[in-house]
Amino acid sequence: MREYKVVVLGSGGVGKSALTVQFVTGSFIEKYDPTIEDFYRKEIEVDSSPSVLEILDTAGTEQFASMRDLYIKNGQGFILVYSLVNQQSFQDIKALRDQIIRVKRYERVPMVLVGNKVDLEGEREVSSGEGKALAQGKHVSCSCHSGLERWIGGLLPLLNREGPLSVDSAGLKERLPPNIGNSLQKLMF
Repeated sequence: MREYKVVVLGSGGVGKSALTVQFVTGSFIEKYDPTIEDFYRKEIEVDSSPSVLEILDTAGTEQFASMRDLYIKNGQGFILVYSLVNQQSFQDIKALRDQIIRVKRYERVPMVLVGNKVDLEGEREVSSGEGKALAQGKHVSCSCHSGLERWIGGLLPLLNREGPLSVDSAGLKERLPPNIGNSLQKLMF
């Protein structure tokens, strides 16, 4: 059975744990409880094959920032979450993206950018256009109540491909040399 290692990163309080728990268990977390590190496993189907998704839900506080390099090193794909009602959390995504590229040592790392808390539209600080611009037009907005399948569904099929592929907004372009590694990119930067 194929295993996928996905790391969820973002600032504190953006809803990383709420999104992850909702996806894995179907339960919504009402109360904010800062995460240090939580690990989840879920059996899923990707491209008609049974698979196991391993999700590492990480701390968003700077207190645990030193652990991020290890999380990134072991991850195959990344979900970068920011809050639509917190401009600073959106700005923090750029540094996380740069850290992933630095640790992985290549730019075409599979990442999905998720704007969370779309249900709080009246408090929005980050426009849809800003999110799409950062993600080069490919961006997922959701709340912990809806849209969850899209953020994981955009990442896993890319990790399941035989050999690395180059992807653009029109779809598959070409197979890349094997020395680049599993460096697919879609729905991100």
